[in-house]
Amino acid sequence: MYRKVINTLAILKERGFIKQCTGGEGEDLEKLMSHSKITYYIGFDPTADSLHVGSLVPIMAIAHLQQDGHIPIVIIGGGTTMIGDPSGKTEMRRIMTQDEIETNGGKILEQLKRYIEFGNSENSENAGIFLNNAEWLLDLNYIEFMRDIGRYFKVNEMIKNETYRQRLEREEGLSFIEFNYQLLQAYDFLILFDKYNCVLQMGGDDQWGNILAGIDLVRRTRFQNVCGLTFPLLTTARGQKMGKTESGTIWLDSNKTSPYEFYQYWINTDDRDVIKFLALFTFLPMDEIDELKKLTGEDIRKAKEILAYEVTKLAHSEMEAKKAQESSKVLFAKNSGGDLSAVPTTVMNRERFVNGISVIDLFFETSLITTKTAARRLIEQGGAYVNGKKITINMIVTEDYLENNILLLRSGKKNYHQIIVTEDTMKPCGEIKHHAVD
Repeated sequence: MYRKVINTLAILKERGFIKQCTGGEGEDLEKLMSHSKITYYIGFDPTADSLHVGSLVPIMAIAHLQQDGHIPIVIIGGGTTMIGDPSGKTEMRRIMTQDEIETNGGKILEQLKRYIEFGNSENSENAGIFLNNAEWLLDLNYIEFMRDIGRYFKVNEMIKNETYRQRLEREEGLSFIEFNYQLLQAYDFLILFDKYNCVLQMGGDDQWGNILAGIDLVRRTRFQNVCGLTFPLLTTARGQKMGKTESGTIWLDSNKTSPYEFYQYWINTDDRDVIKFLALFTFLPMDEIDELKKLTGEDIRKAKEILAYEVTKLAHSEMEAKKAQESSKVLFAKNSGGDLSAVPTTVMNRERFVNGISVIDLFFETSLITTKTAARRLIEQGGAYVNGKKITINMIVTEDYLENNILLLRSGKKNYHQIIVTEDTMKPCGEIKHHAVD
């Protein structure tokens, strides 16, 4: 799995991972990486029980460096999450309990294992290390911490940070608890430097100020130079934030976003983003990606299919990627005889259709549309279909509409959901979840 390269940093640059790097163009880090393997880290605050598509940039960067022999440390912010990072936020984050944070952290670890080798891996020389900063933050003596660490931070310098400056200009202001966040993140870097000789911190570009604070703390307390690197904060060519759609967030957890829906997100990529996303979110060699760059017109869909398949394979397994790919081809070819097992599915009792179900209720109950108001609007605009046929606002769906005990609903051009009708009157309505299979 591991490859030998002259310059690891060059790979990240070529694939579009680097926004800023300490030492100008990263000469110090480049020199460090070319002579020996390094230990590097990135943190994830477990504010939800799943990571989302927007998290794939740092995840893939971690994986690239590990494949080149460097040692990753992944931090789950069990301590920092109890405060909340103000970066990129217009208001204070919700205060979470320690139990919530630990539960979320465990689920996130399982998702990271699909990309990163941890702990007792056979390739133990550069196996990843998974840590929770609650281990060293929760028991800190506040007075000692402020005396030993806080004295290195100047308020007048901190408020120059773009995040702090923007918050201070808003009516909500910035709470004192949030103002401590930068100190704690910097302290993480110091702890990891002391214990693991960690010399590189990576993060999104909104973390630049926090990363520099950690670098400065190590330099002033340990008289050693360490490095920082940030990733661009991606938006799509349409101006949307990565992982956000009209129907909601695209999660890495198959229980929150099915592999089929995940696949569809990528195959619907804007033509202008396909090559960039292939470089960032797959391990395909750049010479192959350069060949795909030559595709034009309708042929670009071939590149989108490769993108969707490769990203889904990494997140959910090759089996789930193949199922999603097959279902997608069947639906778009309008070939009802194919395998639709990956399409989001709801099981409903036949008795529900004896007297008929309002089509608005049907679209809402399957979660294809998030509200009845949105369902009504979709139908009025001609964007709702049952078994490939447009429907009207007052339509009642009865047994007559069933085809082999199946209904295929469609929202817009590309969002599908199938309903399987069962004779079991005791079986409740519910969605079938398609889990990733290793």
